[in-house]
Amino acid sequence: MLELVRLLLPFLLFILSLPIFHFFYKTSISKNPKSSESKTTTFPKPYPIIGHLIAFAQQKSEETFEWLAGHVVSSPSSTFVVHHPFGGQSIYTGHPATVEHILKTNYPIYSKGPQHKAAFRDVFGDSLITINGEPWKFQRQIASHMFTPKSMQNFIENIVDFELNERLIPILSNAAKNRDVIDLQHVLQRFTFDNICLIAFGHDPGYLSPSMPQAKFYDAFDDAVTIAFSRFIAPFPIIWKIRKFFNIGDEKRIRVAIQEIRNYANKIVEQKKQGIHLSEIEDNDLLQRLLKYEELFDEKLIIDIVTTFIFAGRDPTSAGLTWFFWMLHKNKRVETEIIKEIKKIDYNNNSALQQIKAMTYTHASLSETMRLYPPVPMDSRQVARDDILPDGTPVKKGTIVNYIMYAMGRLESLWGPDWAEFRPERWLTEVVSGGGDVGGGGEREWKFESRDPFTYPVFNAGPRSCLGKEMAYFQMKRIAAGILKRFVVVPTAEEGFEPVFLAGLTSKMQGGFPVRIMERCLDH
Repeated sequence: MLELVRLLLPFLLFILSLPIFHFFYKTSISKNPKSSESKTTTFPKPYPIIGHLIAFAQQKSEETFEWLAGHVVSSPSSTFVVHHPFGGQSIYTGHPATVEHILKTNYPIYSKGPQHKAAFRDVFGDSLITINGEPWKFQRQIASHMFTPKSMQNFIENIVDFELNERLIPILSNAAKNRDVIDLQHVLQRFTFDNICLIAFGHDPGYLSPSMPQAKFYDAFDDAVTIAFSRFIAPFPIIWKIRKFFNIGDEKRIRVAIQEIRNYANKIVEQKKQGIHLSEIEDNDLLQRLLKYEELFDEKLIIDIVTTFIFAGRDPTSAGLTWFFWMLHKNKRVETEIIKEIKKIDYNNNSALQQIKAMTYTHASLSETMRLYPPVPMDSRQVARDDILPDGTPVKKGTIVNYIMYAMGRLESLWGPDWAEFRPERWLTEVVSGGGDVGGGGEREWKFESRDPFTYPVFNAGPRSCLGKEMAYFQMKRIAAGILKRFVVVPTAEEGFEPVFLAGLTSKMQGGFPVRIMERCLDH
């Protein structure tokens, strides 16, 4: 009962403030009767007590992220302060100095705070996504063994290539033969799901097998992650907490979904335990390594880590590839350059990793895609004590500072007046190799020029930078080459159609990515 009273008290205060909200809302509408239809770059006005509640109420839920990102882009300091009811604040930024400030310079006081944990802990438990400090360091150290050069080579040659040649290519070939329309986003998610389960747990779910099997776990995973993210961005967390207390609405759905996820993850763990008990197996995947530390990782925590790695290995990579193929459709010049690069690859005498490393222009094209359509569109930190950001913005203890990668990719101050253009060359410099200048027998080659991680935090930055960055690039380039070498991907969308960027914990293309597959002829 005391817990219920604690939950309801802020809600009751909000109800009591509704007459004030109604007054300000009517005043706002009377001043601008078309306010709900107009798009403006002027900053919304915060009101006493209710803050920016009116401005949020005037946004459709699916447009709120674009609205916030737009204010970050239009702000002179690339920072937008949102005022919440009863004096609370949150900050949205795209300024590299601020990103560096919270992810590196003042890293000790910016962490995954209580609001983040409350929203995501039911799904990911006490794993890398939700924890801080020494427990986070230890889990990261254990996970880092997945990303050694030897592991990378094994991943590409034995897992990605198997999934590509034995499952993905036959599915695409069959679609081309029968002129079927397939959802490429969904197919890529299945591909990356199989891959992460194989490399991290030694488990093959076979989701990309020709029958494309349905699975409760797969749907439950999407449902749980979507609802958890909606918790995190909710203007009134009290509402979802009340729903959770009474087990109604989305909170009932997420509880059912989480049970399905844990049942599946537990099955993976039990199968691995049986394998370890039956024989001495080489310590070659993350799950086996975790089970060797059973005194430090109880079964619940192991399941938390399994769930987290499934999410991290599936969604960001498939999202990056989905938008990559869309951008190639819109930019045939870039696709032509990538095809030229694929033709030059020596498949007979080079190892898989050497072949992938030779794909410099493809690497730049993927980076350019993720600049405009980042797989993780936004991340956040909560400050443990009062602070001041580099642009002078004061930050009160407990404030959440969000950095929006999606907005950062659209800042003219970072990418120039042609920021909206899909131009992989912005990541490249041209060099001449093989003997002097071009006229003297030299050959033009591309050299990739990376940006600092605080200007381009697509793979995070600072101590929590993504361990799987190189593995993600290797996988995306291998898949891109495998598909483009054989096929042309043709979206079914009508001329002029632009897909909707759906922001969540990771991004998606709203409604999927329906395409037709055509055979490509490459002369060697």
